[in-house]
Amino acid sequence: MLIDSHAHLELSEFDGDIEGVIQRAKENGVGCIITVGLNLEDSRKVVALAERYDNIYASVGVHPHDAKSVDATTYDLLGKLSENDKVVAYGEIGLDFFRNRSPRDIQIKRFGEQLELAGELGLPVIIHDREAHREIVEMLKEWKGHSGGVIHCFSGDYDMARKCLDMGFYISMPGTITYRKSETLRDVVRRVLIDRLLVETDCPFLSPEPKRGKRNEPANVVYTARRIAQVKGLSFEDVARVTSENTRNVFRMKAAVL
Repeated sequence: MLIDSHAHLELSEFDGDIEGVIQRAKENGVGCIITVGLNLEDSRKVVALAERYDNIYASVGVHPHDAKSVDATTYDLLGKLSENDKVVAYGEIGLDFFRNRSPRDIQIKRFGEQLELAGELGLPVIIHDREAHREIVEMLKEWKGHSGGVIHCFSGDYDMARKCLDMGFYISMPGTITYRKSETLRDVVRRVLIDRLLVETDCPFLSPEPKRGKRNEPANVVYTARRIAQVKGLSFEDVARVTSENTRNVFRMKAAVL
């Protein structure tokens, strides 16, 4: 059984189809899904979903796009949400210097604040990094309350991966590894030990080949796992087993979730 370590089932693209999404995931051997908050209201939705379904877990936090929306009450309310037993991580948090939907200085400030909050809560973090590799690595190195976590939807090269691994982070691979031009990403997969890799969809975004152009969903994480198996010369079953074990380890989930 596989775990989709990063989904956004709370988004409107899945309205009216959650039952179908979960059923198709199970039919494709995906037994557990972690759905990830993007802001306070979104975090409320992911927790509600996790409470409703046994095989869905949640992460709460504020995405860099929404960093400018943080106010005096946001962190207290996220802290309250994190007390739920189905919350296994804090995030996704980080920096996005590609779209810059929040000013860069605000992104950096909120990222630092949320790293500290995650440390206080004792939760592993889910890190968003888009065209901010150097800044992400530097801020993670300076993080005093280190509680571990995942570099989600990894987009760097092996040098960056090595630095993140050395700090104790896991690397999560999305469907982009199946794209024809993603040779740098496949080089990372080739060189990183399987016991430090996770798989994810980041659905409804980043549909893998051969599903590009369609809404992504957790069932499609099998395409990522198959490509990793091919690149590393491993069986699909071994990739599914080890990446699921890695996900349970980093998020401190009970083995019974599957």
